[in-house]
Amino acid sequence: MVPPLRDKTILVTRSAGQSSQFHDLLNAQGARVIDMPALEITPPTSWQPLDRAIVQLPQYDWLILTSANAVDYFWQRLTAVGNPAAINHIKLAVVGKKTAQALQAKGYHPDYIPPDFVADSLVAAFPEPVAGKALLFPRVESGGRAVLVQEMTAAGATVTEVPAYESACPARPDPTAIAALQTRQIDVITFASSKTVRHGCQLMAQGLGDRWREVIAPAAIASIGPQTSDACRACLGRVEIEADVYTLDGLTEAICQWASALLA
Repeated sequence: MVPPLRDKTILVTRSAGQSSQFHDLLNAQGARVIDMPALEITPPTSWQPLDRAIVQLPQYDWLILTSANAVDYFWQRLTAVGNPAAINHIKLAVVGKKTAQALQAKGYHPDYIPPDFVADSLVAAFPEPVAGKALLFPRVESGGRAVLVQEMTAAGATVTEVPAYESACPARPDPTAIAALQTRQIDVITFASSKTVRHGCQLMAQGLGDRWREVIAPAAIASIGPQTSDACRACLGRVEIEADVYTLDGLTEAICQWASALLA
């Protein structure tokens, strides 16, 4: 059987340290993968708010984790501050399979994973009333969505947001990726978050010049889900592929379906 992505070249915009799983999924379907990292994951401006929250961890009812980065940086500080046992007295909610896997790698299992892999679903299907509950939400320092905090607060919870990490735009685009875009080698440009869309467009404008949208016009735009698609439409004016299941597996499947439809 011919792999559906044979002869297709896919541009991946995930951060350099987080693209390997997506590479494996795309390679398994026959694709050639080129990276143009649109995120650099770094510590937040200050550890003080997160460290203070970790010291006060027994005061919280739930810890809300919406990314693998949040898990990794939270546990890094949990160890540094010296309060690891306190995590045993708080319930853990995560968004997405990858976040759950990152948590399980630390030796813990989530008490709640929402049915869909988005923060909106976490709010809508939370397993208990949150009125009067104290929630700790370690998150990206800039650019995250506010819906979780707004809706949990409206439902009567006290939500403490603390910066756990930052995701910044790289200083310059990957030259191999820019060359592949310039020579029209890229069949699909993938985006797995709204921030990768914004940063990716910034990097393509930097590397390709004022006519960058014209240069990338032959490539299909692939999005991991509705929020990312909204960003694609705002920044690029289009999106050709959207995952039905908001995961890297779902995005890979959507790209495969698109490629198969071209041959039909």
